[in-house]
Amino acid sequence: MSGAGAIAAASVGCLRTGVPRPFSGTGRSRSRLGAGFFAGDYLKSYGRGLIIRCHSTGMTLDNINRAAVDRIIRVDHAGEYGANRIYAGQMAVLGRTGVGPVIQKMWDQEKNHLKKFNELMVAFRVRPTVLMPLWNVAGFVLGAGTALLGREGAMACTVAVEESIAHHYNNQIRMLMEEDAEKYEELLQVIKQFRDEELEHHDTGLEHDAELAPAYTLLKRLIQAGCSAAIYLSERF
Repeated sequence: MSGAGAIAAASVGCLRTGVPRPFSGTGRSRSRLGAGFFAGDYLKSYGRGLIIRCHSTGMTLDNINRAAVDRIIRVDHAGEYGANRIYAGQMAVLGRTGVGPVIQKMWDQEKNHLKKFNELMVAFRVRPTVLMPLWNVAGFVLGAGTALLGREGAMACTVAVEESIAHHYNNQIRMLMEEDAEKYEELLQVIKQFRDEELEHHDTGLEHDAELAPAYTLLKRLIQAGCSAAIYLSERF
């Protein structure tokens, strides 16, 4: 559903029921996010306008650091989108091999991550990075290119990317906790859960011989340099 469609659906639901509409969780992640996100966001009509209110234990559109939250959601959405494209590229090459189910399992989790950040972008009125078309192509090329090196190459890519993302998530967690851990509790729970799952992917890559990839250390450094550049650009543009 598009952003406009999600807003329209939420508004219709509120007008019909008079109660808040919950954020739609995703399987495992939904059960772990806590009650804050189930309070959800709803739309209330004032004259001709519609005002989004995000009811939770602390976060609202009025009391958050909008610049910081916009930056976090935008870059995390871009990162999860890029990860999805990487796994799509890997599956295009290795999907029918023995490692295919392993890659598919990690990709399925990344799809859930992207779905959640799509929802957060609508709820908090965050625009996506203008570089999405670039990450679309670059992610797929990176995934397919490293997969052409074999299982070890694909797993080396996974280790490099997931390590970078987990480090980035840790920086966000520290920043939000320093600003107001209670206010940003819901967002922190999302980021912490996704950070843990990225670390699981990292470990999976190591378990499947990532370090045996050709020029592993150099390959890892190059990929992580690219990740750092992508994070920097997506936060700002």
